[in-house]
Amino acid sequence: MAGDTYTITLQPSGHRFACDPDTEVLRAGLEAGLFMAYSCRSGVCNTCRGRIVAGAVDWGAVHPKYLTEEDKRRGYSLLCQARPRSDLVIEVGEIDAGQAIRAKFMPARILQMQRVAPDVMVLQVGLPMNEPTVFRAGQYVEFLRPDGSRRSYSVASAPSNDGVRSFELHVRHVPGGPFTEHVFGTMQPRDVHRIEFPLGSFFLREKNDKPIVMLAAGTGFAPIKSMLLDMIRRGLQRPVTLYWGGRRRADLYMHELCEQWTREHEWLRYVPVLSEASPDCRWEGRHGFVHRAVMQDLPDLSGHQVYACGSPVVVEAARHDFSERCGLSPDDFFADSFLTAREKAGA
Repeated sequence: MAGDTYTITLQPSGHRFACDPDTEVLRAGLEAGLFMAYSCRSGVCNTCRGRIVAGAVDWGAVHPKYLTEEDKRRGYSLLCQARPRSDLVIEVGEIDAGQAIRAKFMPARILQMQRVAPDVMVLQVGLPMNEPTVFRAGQYVEFLRPDGSRRSYSVASAPSNDGVRSFELHVRHVPGGPFTEHVFGTMQPRDVHRIEFPLGSFFLREKNDKPIVMLAAGTGFAPIKSMLLDMIRRGLQRPVTLYWGGRRRADLYMHELCEQWTREHEWLRYVPVLSEASPDCRWEGRHGFVHRAVMQDLPDLSGHQVYACGSPVVVEAARHDFSERCGLSPDDFFADSFLTAREKAGA
């Protein structure tokens, strides 16, 4: 099999590209200049899910809760993990070429650090002054570590038509996580890191006027914040209901900003939800799991689009329940699952 190269044909576009048996289909497609939907690249988020119409694949080391045996029998595969074993015909959604932005490698400097909660750090990251970078609200950046590992964080600030020279990140402290231990322990302003940016296909689909539900859990608020700032910047007024969930009050670390937005923009509604509110915080908002608050308020989601960001558990619960119990079309659910380094290793 060494030296073989297979032809991958995407439907319905008819696009074709070559892929060798040791390369993931998604990676080969991106390198060929195509832009299939993707996010985690770890076989967890299901964003790159495609159906094998013809041919054979090695599905890769995907946990059965993210790709079941029944999924495989029906021909489904996660293209970030799948490797070809023959020529393939794959049914998969692609992003319009006009929306695609090719990622670049570049140095980035830490400009400012602000701890906004006991376990959340906001970073302002500077880019080369001669390389203003265009990105889409909702996309993410990867830090390339000296040991070859990567850590992904969604951008929380707004894009610009002319490109940006800095951006904002929200980093949650994960005890034992090598990168977050660095952020909360030894990182200093002016430190320089190497990054790849922009990445991912989690951004607003604008050829649609359906009302939007934005669901964020913890620091999953970061890309949602970027999307909302971009909508405000551009004067878009599609109705949006933002549900932001956390365990404790401190997890909603920009709660006041969200309340300010709702006062300033009639098209935006904000619903904060806590699952473990302590009596001393005198919480007067909603209690429980954030995706269930959506279901209580909107039992029929058939006329909505949903943008969800949080841990895989939260995102998959929302994906399943919104589709099975609230009538949401799978084509109207867009998600960005964030994983810790430990979760990626076990994905």
